[in-house]
Amino acid sequence: MKLLRHGPPGKERPGLIDLHGDIRDLSGIIDDLGPDQLSPANLDRLRHLDPAVLPIVPAPVRMGVPVARVGKFIAIGLNFSDHAKEAGMAVPAEPVVFMKATSCLVGPDDDVVQPRRSTKMDWEVELGIVIGSTARSVTEADALAHVAGYCLVNDVSEREFQLERGGTWDKGKSFDTFGPVGPWLVTRDEVADVHALSMWLDVNGERMQQGTTSTMIFRCAQLVSYVSEVMTLYPGDIITTGTPPGVGMGMKPPRYLQAGDEMTLGIEGLGTQRQRVVPFVAGSH
Repeated sequence: MKLLRHGPPGKERPGLIDLHGDIRDLSGIIDDLGPDQLSPANLDRLRHLDPAVLPIVPAPVRMGVPVARVGKFIAIGLNFSDHAKEAGMAVPAEPVVFMKATSCLVGPDDDVVQPRRSTKMDWEVELGIVIGSTARSVTEADALAHVAGYCLVNDVSEREFQLERGGTWDKGKSFDTFGPVGPWLVTRDEVADVHALSMWLDVNGERMQQGTTSTMIFRCAQLVSYVSEVMTLYPGDIITTGTPPGVGMGMKPPRYLQAGDEMTLGIEGLGTQRQRVVPFVAGSH
C-alpha cells in the first residue's frame, strides 16, 4: 500500500493511492495515519479494504508528512562509502547516529526556508524507515518485522552549523522545514528489495545526486537493530538512512542552496518531492 496524509498543514486527512494512481480518502475509516494505525494488524485491516468504496480526493491537493505525531526523527550519517569519501571522512565502523528535531518535518512539496544566518545550505536524498511496532534491542533477524514501511526524505542540512559551530550535527539538521518527508509511506510488503532502489536529486533541473540503496554501508535491518539498542523505537518513529554522493559540500568548489533554488528528488517506488528554497522572514516560521 501507499499511505499518505493530504490537506492543509495541521488539517491533514489520511488516504491511500489506488491502483489507478488516484488518492482515496481514509478519514471515514481511521481518524489519522499515526502510531496507532501502523501496527501489522491495523495495516492488514487497511490492506483488505476495497479502495473503490472510498471517496476520491480531487487533484491538486497538498501532501503532508505521511505519518502523524512522529515521536523521533533519527538520522544516520556517512552511510554510503562514496559519500563519506567526498566528505573527507572515514568510513564509520559503526552507524553514526544523530537526531533531527521533529519540528523540522514538512510535507514533500512544501517550501524549505533558508535560515537567517545560513551560508552553507545543502541537500541529501535519503531512504526513510518508518517503525510500525515497538523495537527494543531487537536482533537483525527480527528487525524488519518492526518496520511498517519506507518513505522518501530530504535531509536538508546547514553545513556551517553542522560542522563548524561546536561539532553538534543536530544543529545543522534541525532548522524548521529541513525535514521534507513523503509523499507516501510505502508498506514493507510492497518493496521487493529495499536495497535495490535507485535514488536521485536535481537542483534547478541539474542532476546532483545519482545513487542506489545497494551501496549503503549499514543496511536497514542493521540500522533498526543497532538504534534499538541505544533507544527504544516506537511506532511512528522515522530513521533516515544516509545519502549517496553528490551533495553540495563535496563539490569543488562547494555549491550551496540559495533562495529561489528548486530541489526535485526521488527514490524508485517511493515517489518524488519538489521544494522551493525561500528566504527567512521573521515571524513566519
